Amino acid sequence: MKAALEARWLGRVGFAEALTLQEALVRAKRADSHAPDELWLLEHEPVYTIGRTPDQSSLRGATHLPHPLFPINRGGQATYHGPGQLVGYFLIDLRRYGQDLHRYLRWIEALLVELLSKFNISATTRPGLTGVWVMNPEMIGAGRKIASIGVGVRHWITMHGFALNVSGDLSPFERITPCGITDVAMTSIENETGATHDVRAMAAAAKIIATERICELAPSSVASQALSS
Repeated sequence: MKAALEARWLGRVGFAEALTLQEALVRAKRADSHAPDELWLLEHEPVYTIGRTPDQSSLRGATHLPHPLFPINRGGQATYHGPGQLVGYFLIDLRRYGQDLHRYLRWIEALLVELLSKFNISATTRPGLTGVWVMNPEMIGAGRKIASIGVGVRHWITMHGFALNVSGDLSPFERITPCGITDVAMTSIENETGATHDVRAMAAAAKIIATERICELAPSSVASQALSS
């Protein structure tokens, strides 16, 4: 089966609604092994989320949070979603791509690094950490983080994905320890370039890169089988 990814812009969607929609599609993909893989690109109303972890310290206690909190089935610590942030939810059957979660995470990071390069931002990954960072030659403190990644997998079908800070207010991150990393500074495309960018336009650029690069998610043996089928 040739690698393919259907990507679409959903606009502003409430977090609870998006979660329900993801869960429904995962069930549908389990029932139909030929269902297409999808990427949903969207924005959320202000909300905090935290992954399935007994360590809740990144919330700094939840009573002070100014927006709703959702514990969800992804890895990782607390983060914030809100207007001006591009969220990408991948609903991919990893059985088509070698069932390699580590490869999948590195693939998402590579997509985001490439996307940011289109806007003259030199981004990178950090050893031992998941996400995307702005280049900081001095590497003082934890650096400037521009995109967070948190995924969930059910029966090798993925949920959740990435959150890329495009523009807008980043102060809600100050109420938590983002991704459990102390001394991290959250940044955005707007902060790094000094220009305002439209989230939907950013989604359009992300769509092109993701649909072109989906074949790279497969290890070489799986990719070769797909080309010959």
